[in-house]
Amino acid sequence: MNKAAHMQQASPHDHSLSEVHGSIDTTRKKKGWWRIISFLGPAYLVSVGYMDPGNWATDLAGGSKYGYSLIWVLLVSNIMALVLQSMSARLGIVRGRDLAQANRETFPTAINVVFWILAEIAIAATDLAEVLGMAIGIQLLTGLPLLAGVSITILDTFLLLYLQKLGMRKIEAFILVLIVIIGVSFLFNIIMAQPSLHDIIKGFIPSLPDANELYKQKGILSTIPKETALYISIGIIGATVMPHNLYLHSALVQTRKIDRTEKGIRQAIKWSIVDSAIALNIAFLINAAILVLAATVFFKTGRTEVGDIKEAHQLLSPLLGSSVASILFAVALIASGQSSTVTGTLAGQIVMEGYLRIRINPMLRRLLTRVVAIIPAVVFIYSFGEAHVGSLLIFSQVILSVQLGFAIVPLIHFVSNKKNMGIFAIHPIYQIIAWLMTGLLVLLNGKMLFDEAFAYFLKHPSFVTIGWMLIVFLGLIALLLYAIFFPLLHKKILDNPIDMHPETNELSAIDIPTYHKIGLALDFSNNDAAIIAAAIGQAGTDKEYILIHIVESASASLHGHLTDDYETKKDAAQLDFLAKELHKKGLKARGVLGYKNRTEEIIRIVQAAQIDLLIIGAHKHKGIKDFIYGSTINQVRHRLNIPVLIVNH
Repeated sequence: MNKAAHMQQASPHDHSLSEVHGSIDTTRKKKGWWRIISFLGPAYLVSVGYMDPGNWATDLAGGSKYGYSLIWVLLVSNIMALVLQSMSARLGIVRGRDLAQANRETFPTAINVVFWILAEIAIAATDLAEVLGMAIGIQLLTGLPLLAGVSITILDTFLLLYLQKLGMRKIEAFILVLIVIIGVSFLFNIIMAQPSLHDIIKGFIPSLPDANELYKQKGILSTIPKETALYISIGIIGATVMPHNLYLHSALVQTRKIDRTEKGIRQAIKWSIVDSAIALNIAFLINAAILVLAATVFFKTGRTEVGDIKEAHQLLSPLLGSSVASILFAVALIASGQSSTVTGTLAGQIVMEGYLRIRINPMLRRLLTRVVAIIPAVVFIYSFGEAHVGSLLIFSQVILSVQLGFAIVPLIHFVSNKKNMGIFAIHPIYQIIAWLMTGLLVLLNGKMLFDEAFAYFLKHPSFVTIGWMLIVFLGLIALLLYAIFFPLLHKKILDNPIDMHPETNELSAIDIPTYHKIGLALDFSNNDAAIIAAAIGQAGTDKEYILIHIVESASASLHGHLTDDYETKKDAAQLDFLAKELHKKGLKARGVLGYKNRTEEIIRIVQAAQIDLLIIGAHKHKGIKDFIYGSTINQVRHRLNIPVLIVNH
């Protein structure tokens, strides 16, 4: 079998995160560490999902209630995450597909729509946790009400857009800086807390201590927690592996341009594993630092009931004897929320483009994601008060647990399939390990979901409630079984591209158009000469040139074509002058004035004059200037059915 046949790569139109796809070249001849560093980066964006505010609650609860004894659970969950993220990276490197695109190629449309909806809900839940985490951090640092903090978080929309324009390396550097801030903050707090190294090492020995026995041994006089060590362990593992990270990693590795030979692909896979190992171990150390800090400061002092982020912040300074401890805790929380929200937005883009083949404006995508997270947060805080925000954080993690199986199961199928992965398919032993881990994660998350649903039913008992719960549970189980067995029963997983665009016809079949009427949108600036020159160069001297200018004076806005103000007269005279200048060059030209709305009038004139080709100038302003001055080109070109030539000045 030809090895090259298995080294698939999507066509240029199908690329995941197309604006940064292959933007970092690893094939250049670099020496030593510089070549290795070019591969590193994607896993750091992924790792922030493993230390987001949603994980803090379980780490704090585990440390405060059971001391150091659950550190081993963090280690196990980290190993699971490393295996799954490595498989996700392998899919992106070998097949040139992200997880959403691979699902679209494999499963029926109806199933993909359900997968997409679940993925979007999971991303919204993730963003909800980040919004709440950042808002709590802002409140702890500044004293602002939680509602105000939630509102402020919408500003990071513009930060992400700015970073995307700078390139993927700048985004990775920004995330790395935030990770360093989190790590340094907890490092200082742990130094101040002075934990027992002996007890930390013992925490790596697997055990699920009984709270009664543990508290007696330690001489702790405190209420025995309702949550058992098993329950908290489930929470730690369940909150660690996040579904959106599997979509994200399979796309981010494609930002690296690699040598698509067997040697080049093996090298990319190797360094992606190294990248994942470094980044996820950093995430493990930070999660362990939160648990160790809680164990040292709260568990040892008998504050075993502490499990809330705000409560932990309030108690840190008094117990450590320094106000710096609480400040660093709040700063780390803000950095955690900010870093996680950047990656959540990228995951949203990947999911929408992969499943639906829809690419929307990044600003709109970011705003939609953030609004979907902010609205429930605002409604909840307004209705129930700030005291119950912890419940909303837990609810967001429960929603994530629902989606997890529907991301992991297809991923294992894809990287195990020799037809598409060829020699890069994972070994049968790794397949068994992956399926065992998946079974464990699905069971643990299923138990968490069931426990939360049962607790809700006890508070709101009714046949309607239990009926809806049964429908949801049975539906999710049926969908999961379908995801498991469909690829096995339909061995032929499609090799065709995602068909983001129709296939290109042979060049011999194309019709070369002839333009008779050329429209020139002029603004009477020094740029008009470039537009006129481009028009003549494009169409020649035997065409009719229609010079278009829009009068936007106050009088023109009120009276339209009936206006007779000074600006209108001057503009008409200018058009007439330019037309005569073109006549001198042997060209046929005439001027047409439009009034009021620039976009609407250009479109009206083009259609009325039956113009074949429109030439318009770009002023190169962007971002906030588009809001101030308007963005004519995009609106015009989307509403006209003729070619639009854009001239950069």
